[in-house]
Amino acid sequence: MRSLVLKVRNIASLRRSDSRLFGWDRSQILIAILLFGLGLIMLLPLIYIFNHALKPYSELFIFPPNIFVMNPTLSNFTELFVVTRDSTIPASRYLFNSILIAVLATVAVTVVSALCAYPLAKHKFPGARALFFVIIVSLMFVPETMQIPRYVVVSSLGIMNTYWAHVLPHVAAPVSVFLMKQFMDQVPNELLEAARIDGAREFTIFLRIVMPVCMPAVATVAILQFQNIWGNNETSILFMTDDAMKTFPYFLQTLTQNLANSVARQGAAAAASLVMIVPTLIVFLVFQRKVIATMAHSGIK
Repeated sequence: MRSLVLKVRNIASLRRSDSRLFGWDRSQILIAILLFGLGLIMLLPLIYIFNHALKPYSELFIFPPNIFVMNPTLSNFTELFVVTRDSTIPASRYLFNSILIAVLATVAVTVVSALCAYPLAKHKFPGARALFFVIIVSLMFVPETMQIPRYVVVSSLGIMNTYWAHVLPHVAAPVSVFLMKQFMDQVPNELLEAARIDGAREFTIFLRIVMPVCMPAVATVAILQFQNIWGNNETSILFMTDDAMKTFPYFLQTLTQNLANSVARQGAAAAASLVMIVPTLIVFLVFQRKVIATMAHSGIK
């Protein structure tokens, strides 16, 4: 009887080992295949944009459209920077403005949001709840409702046609403050009290203890704000009358306007679309691990 039981156990173990591949069972393999297929589907728009930017005019308008380019060319990128050759403002100026503004504004939003979230999370001063309630309420307003107040403020400050007008409207970011505050709430108060007992000042605690712990939230805020600022053309339309101070998204918007036909400059527009995608893709790939850590973070042990 004992030998029969051992044989049954050996057969069961062999079946289990046969059903596993590289330490995975069948259900895990099926899930991995399903996720891989979904990942490929999600990559299709990105693949199409990369291939579309390399298509000659003969392939840009064929029907049905091809995802993959058959005769790749860089002429679209040449056209993108040649199209403004006779203009006083080259395309490189718009691109420089966008890069500078996106970097400065992203850093400013991240720093200001962290400085605002820290006292709300760790200092229960009078009116803290009311202030946080105002921040929550401000999330309900659509961006269009803020255009007129922003224009009045920027005009009153006298910063029209300056980089300040590009950066300052983005600094007040309720979503970023909310995310940072919720993350800082998870930092143990005992850790901060121990630092105060050791003689650390508030700025030292904030800079050397709180911020390193909250780096996943900082990376998430940076990615979201960079994506928003990089593709924003509102400041160029509302606050800039000098073309030399406008950004690349504004240039992309006007690239194919006021033309006699819908074919001209489509190659340049395809190349410009790729230029708009690449920086946000690079930023996301650099900080993706921090974003995943933020999503999976459920508490600090």
